[in-house]
Amino acid sequence: MSEGLTYMVTGASGQLGALVIEALLARVPASAIGALVRREDAAEALRAKGVTARVAGYDDPAALETAFAGVERLLLISSNEIGSRADQHRNVIAAAEAAGVGFVAYTSILRADRSPLTVLPGEHVATEQALAASGLPHAVLRNGWYTENYTGTLAPALEHGAMIGTAGEGRISSAARADYAEAAAAVLTGTLPPSGTVFELAGDHAFTLPEFAGAVSELTGKEIGYVDMSPEAFSGALTGAGLPQPVAEMLADSEKGASLGGLYSEDRTLSELIGRPTTPWRETLAAALA
Repeated sequence: MSEGLTYMVTGASGQLGALVIEALLARVPASAIGALVRREDAAEALRAKGVTARVAGYDDPAALETAFAGVERLLLISSNEIGSRADQHRNVIAAAEAAGVGFVAYTSILRADRSPLTVLPGEHVATEQALAASGLPHAVLRNGWYTENYTGTLAPALEHGAMIGTAGEGRISSAARADYAEAAAAVLTGTLPPSGTVFELAGDHAFTLPEFAGAVSELTGKEIGYVDMSPEAFSGALTGAGLPQPVAEMLADSEKGASLGGLYSEDRTLSELIGRPTTPWRETLAAALA
């Protein structure tokens, strides 16, 4: 019989999942935390922290059900396999139901059901609907953009003296990935919200890409411009730089959505959940440049 675990995080070795594990470790004993990963080497690294790590992929329903045995509260971090995610998430939900998990929180996208983005929201909405249909007590964490989505592209911007994009003057209410991780840990460990609660999560401060490029210029002393392109040209530039076409098209669509307000929010639920202001985007940018 598997030992009982109060909390489990899927995708626990990923960028967000690893931060959620750290946020949980700051709140509860390691013995209460479970981590689901796809590889044994990732499991060993987590076990070294005192966390119970179990190995299963989103495409293996039987392994998922075994991994969820004894789990009370589950955080389903969305898969990164765009196009396959809805089916994978349904596997996780069915396994959680079969294993008797008591509560599921899911990481969706900001205003998933009414977003002007067209590529990313669909699978999130399908997952939200599957959760509602399952009857499992659940909550939805609709995460906005991570500031790291842009700090991760600094190298080519510094090399070429310009950022490129297709967001125009659209404002982006980003927060640090760690802020969203802390919010997930707060929901998972706190008094459970009514089933079906949706948390719209976004940063306290917003920027346009021209403003972001201007801040890069200020912090580096190197003139960095912003070149706004059509979605097609931007996608082509990304594939030319080596990104797979589906990823390039997703990024272009997301920025087009940003130009229409899809990544902007004045909601302060994120800072309320974490009990402090969200990390200013300039602070995350400065840390990345340092």
